Amino acid sequence: MDAFICTACGTQYPPSQTAPAQCTICEDERQFIPPRGQTWTTLPALAAGHFNGWRQHEPGIIGIGTQPQFAIGQRALLISTPNGNVLWDCISMLDAATVALIKALGGLSAIAISHPHFYTTMSEWSRAFGGVPVHLHAADERWIMRPDPCVKLWQGETLSLLPDVTLIRGGGHFPGGAMLHWAKGAGGRGVLCASDIATVTTDRKFFTFMRSYPNLIPLSAKQVTAIGAALEPFAFDTVYSHFFDRVIPALQVSIKRYLGALAGAYERE
Repeated sequence: MDAFICTACGTQYPPSQTAPAQCTICEDERQFIPPRGQTWTTLPALAAGHFNGWRQHEPGIIGIGTQPQFAIGQRALLISTPNGNVLWDCISMLDAATVALIKALGGLSAIAISHPHFYTTMSEWSRAFGGVPVHLHAADERWIMRPDPCVKLWQGETLSLLPDVTLIRGGGHFPGGAMLHWAKGAGGRGVLCASDIATVTTDRKFFTFMRSYPNLIPLSAKQVTAIGAALEPFAFDTVYSHFFDRVIPALQVSIKRYLGALAGAYERE
């Protein structure tokens, strides 16, 4: 039996004789069903026409993204520390070349994922690296489409994953929406991997915050303020979003800009 993968969001479902009738992730208002309808692929079929590209963002951080673009099109981040390597967020595509390169760089100690849109083929990734744990926030448990013993649910506001690597619950986009802070990143000034809990805008000058990006549903002022409060204890110089080239150094000014827009700051223009 095949473990089918939704071509719209990249989520993998348990092995079955036929493709699922629908994708639960895409039926939620934060994602969408394509106009052509739901279509499916498998990991071998995906690998036959795609490959993973790599980009070093800075010492200790490598981006991994699939070409041609597949599903949502996010990239994962491989974070290499003296205490082990962490894969932040996940992509559907996984092949022997990707596994070999990561193993050559020291393998993985853990996988951590920001929110359900990026759960993708997480159990395949775990098995490829000896069953390493996949850390997901418990508030988003209902969105796990392929349950697996590798999944470790964490609760509360923070989780110390490795020395100097901390998961932070920001909420917003999803109740368990998480970000990763690496204190030793950016030359010791700190790095925040924000995924799209706080996403970098196209002009790379600001962040914005949404409940649904494709359907343009904004977050409330209360939720955005809570994200800012969750990050207040953490120092960081650089922020990585979920796409290549979405890397900027500012956050608090973006929160003020967003809250100002909700309060009507641009109505006079």
